[in-house]
Amino acid sequence: MTLPLSQIALNSPVAVQQVGGARPFRRRLMELGLVPGTEVTITKVAPMGDPLEISVRGSRLSIRQEEARALMVIAPADYAQVA
Repeated sequence: MTLPLSQIALNSPVAVQQVGGARPFRRRLMELGLVPGTEVTITKVAPMGDPLEISVRGSRLSIRQEEARALMVIAPADYAQVA
């Protein structure tokens, strides 16, 4: 099941399936390591819900809810079956 990262529960590991949005935006996220197949976990949420802190490849990144909505993710076990 594919969902936007913004709808994933805290501390639930998922794998990036698709990076959406405008080309410069997609490129920026992919340069930060958010490429298809990469495991991502939401580690913290700011008090007002924006931004989110995510763990990617041993690094912590902060992204906005809007950016998280453009990242389509899938549970890692499900991703292995699709790939």
